[in-house]
Amino acid sequence: MALSYQALLTAVPVVLKAGNVPNIVGEAGIGKSALVAEVAKRMGAQLYTTVVSLSEKGDLAIPVPPLTSDSFIQTKRYGQLADVQFGYAHTLIEIIQYAEQHPQQPILWVLDEFNRGTQAVQSELMNLVLQRTINTLKLPEQVQLIIAENPDASMTGFESSTYGVTAGDAAIKDRTVRLVMRADAADWLAWAKQVDERMNRPNIHLLVQQFISEDVTRLNQADVQADLTVTPRAWARVSANLYEIEKLPVHQQTAVALDIFQGDVGTELGLVFEQFLEQQAIHLTPAMIYDSQPVGAVVPAPILKQFTAMNEIQKRTVLVSCLALTTTYPLTDDQHAGRFMQLLQTLSQDGQFALVQQIGHERDLLKQLYTANVAKQSPYVTALYQYLQQVASWSNQ
Repeated sequence: MALSYQALLTAVPVVLKAGNVPNIVGEAGIGKSALVAEVAKRMGAQLYTTVVSLSEKGDLAIPVPPLTSDSFIQTKRYGQLADVQFGYAHTLIEIIQYAEQHPQQPILWVLDEFNRGTQAVQSELMNLVLQRTINTLKLPEQVQLIIAENPDASMTGFESSTYGVTAGDAAIKDRTVRLVMRADAADWLAWAKQVDERMNRPNIHLLVQQFISEDVTRLNQADVQADLTVTPRAWARVSANLYEIEKLPVHQQTAVALDIFQGDVGTELGLVFEQFLEQQAIHLTPAMIYDSQPVGAVVPAPILKQFTAMNEIQKRTVLVSCLALTTTYPLTDDQHAGRFMQLLQTLSQDGQFALVQQIGHERDLLKQLYTANVAKQSPYVTALYQYLQQVASWSNQ
């Protein structure tokens, strides 16, 4: 039985706390790395990753010649012997040093793409997984291992898999707990809505969220013509690309968008997505709203006409895009504040309230608006701040 992302967030810590090694099996791009990162965050653990498919035999521990005269042993009958030592990979050195400096903090070491490594590399890692040792070095107790693999045709339910993998040793299978991960659209969409604190925007662009919501089979889909398998990771790339495309002038968007999308999700689905964006009026970007002439706090008539013709979802998408670019177009600027407020007021009361709730999570933005409001030197910024307060109070009415 396969587990969803949310179920694995519970299952993986259980296996680790039981002293066992989780072996997470899932299609490429399904979200195994994101899962492990979230598990580490919830456990308060330091996370290290070794990509086994990129490793060569000897990468973890390399024999080195004796470094001092004490390393040479003189025998009576067999001559002089050298006690060969080992040099360890930098990742392993970092893990040991971190463990010494933080003896109470858990450490997770992920061996990613384990079964895509060569048989020689897998064999070298056997003692690491089975005995927790590498030559004479023993892993600290606080270090726990996680294996991540792509499915192979020998696994039940994956008989048609075509990944270039090397089937794992029976001893590895016997000493690890296989947890099969499945793509779950509901889980992915819930994660997609969460705010990336580093980028100050949703993990996945709202238009990508909407596109997947309309047909969840799009989240995982094969494009035979383009020889591509669309995965959640591919849609994350689409989202990141879309955020950047929206910053371009319209003629540049038209020139490159379709090819970029098709490079991510294939010819057919890329075209469908591009047509979807056309219907959602993607070409009304923050740059067009704020930089259009004439200069001033009032939205130019053509822009306002295009915006008011949109539906609620389209309007909200455009305004969220504006919020995602407050570094480029700060709302502490009178022109930006005035235009944003004018467009915000065209939404329904529910739409305005939902957007203001989202703004409520942007503490830095609110602090900037509050400071400008106190200064009373920017009338449109003051008006926007007071209007946001007014909308926020609607929940009490």
